[in-house]
Amino acid sequence: MNEKLKEKISEAFSSVMPITVIVLILSIVAVPMEIGTIAMFLVGALLLIIGMGFFSLGADVAMMPMGEAMGSGLSKSRKIWIVVFVGFLMGFVITIAEPDLQVLANQVPSIPSNILIVAVAVGVGIFLVLAILRILFKISLAHMLLIFYAVVFIVSIFTPSNFLSVAFDSGGVTTGPITVPFIMAMGVGIAAVRSDKDASDDSFGLVALCSVGPILAVLLLGIFYHPSDVSYVHIAVPHVMTTRDVIGQFTHALPHYAKEVLIAFVPIICVFLLMQLFMRRFSKRQLARMTVGFVYTYIGLVLFLTGANVGFMSVGQLLGSDLAASPFRWLLIPIGMVIGYFIVTAEPAVHVLNKQVEDITEGAVPQRTMQHCLSIGVAASVGFSMLRVLTGISIYWIIIPGYIIALALTFFVPKIFVGIAFDSGGVASGPMTSTFLLPLAMGSCEAIGGNVMTDAFGVVAMVAMIPLIAVQIMGLVYAIKSKKNARLETDQDAGDDEIIVYEEADENA
Repeated sequence: MNEKLKEKISEAFSSVMPITVIVLILSIVAVPMEIGTIAMFLVGALLLIIGMGFFSLGADVAMMPMGEAMGSGLSKSRKIWIVVFVGFLMGFVITIAEPDLQVLANQVPSIPSNILIVAVAVGVGIFLVLAILRILFKISLAHMLLIFYAVVFIVSIFTPSNFLSVAFDSGGVTTGPITVPFIMAMGVGIAAVRSDKDASDDSFGLVALCSVGPILAVLLLGIFYHPSDVSYVHIAVPHVMTTRDVIGQFTHALPHYAKEVLIAFVPIICVFLLMQLFMRRFSKRQLARMTVGFVYTYIGLVLFLTGANVGFMSVGQLLGSDLAASPFRWLLIPIGMVIGYFIVTAEPAVHVLNKQVEDITEGAVPQRTMQHCLSIGVAASVGFSMLRVLTGISIYWIIIPGYIIALALTFFVPKIFVGIAFDSGGVASGPMTSTFLLPLAMGSCEAIGGNVMTDAFGVVAMVAMIPLIAVQIMGLVYAIKSKKNARLETDQDAGDDEIIVYEEADENA
């Protein structure tokens, strides 16, 4: 595994370096920072690189095989109640421990964190069950998305306006680095048992539906809980001067994230052990390999989350506030777009999605193409988010037309790209969005005196929405090219047949 680990760390280095260089350039040209803050950011970047390397290898070795085995086992069960119970349980327990959700819940103290987290977890559990049943009963993903998003927008009319952005953000943060590899692999396992011509197309879409549940749950919570004062927690930029202060920040935070990730892993491992006890799916050698994979995944997530939350969150806040306070505040839009283009490559779950897309499409959609498409989508998302911060326009003016376009495209795009597109929205809005882009937007909004709850929150929702359009457009281009190539091959074959006929006629003459 050592060689593979080196390869994964090298890939992570290539992913994290662009955003690191951009921040360093900005700290020299536009936003001067203390040496201690820069040192903290660089240590955070180093932890991100090492953490992503360990996480990627661990996900390949342990999380993906476990998810596929779980999905396969569920689909073979002929008792619907078992599918419903296990699906809901897995969705609920994984979401409760998702670190991204903890970050969002702590940012919104107007509703107790436990209530918000449980509501979101119930939403994910219910919609994971619906996603599994969709694959088993071959229900159209496009039709389900159309119905559920219509319900979401109808319910949002009755939700307090200050609560809307938080609700839409919740759909993105719940599909984080722990949830995504497992849920996506479950989809592959469930679809594989069907083994019909549409099985691979239906393997995508679980993340898409699991992103709807939290939005609906938080909207309903906003209606019935009646939060009197929707507020948020200000992100404090730590004052660090020496290298000892920098190391102190990380050593203080490391045990906290080690505990968080451990709590997240316990229910997953317990379910895995129960599955192995009853199904005997893996050999002793495979179990040993997967155990090492779980350790790698654990180490990777602890390092990644520590680096992102300690090294990146405060720098994002500082960049946003200083840029917005300058005479060149409109530069936030192009700078935000550049940051968005490169930051999505540092999302650990994005690499899992890209690899799975390449495998399922048998190389027809390479990882590089998928990555470029997601980067363009996230760049546009951050650009619109910064525009909202500067102008204060309602999230409705962007998110409703965006989803109308995305849902309309589902009727013209090959089925497999619908699932990939709607999964990509949840995958792209991971921990880097909540620990860097959201603080960037919050810092900017505070500096210009805007309403943080309505104008800054929503950046996660934007990052989760616009890739839906970008990936489906890619799918549309792919379908057009495929038809064109098929037509050319048909014409060429017809031409070859004519030549053969002419040659036979000449021989007979």
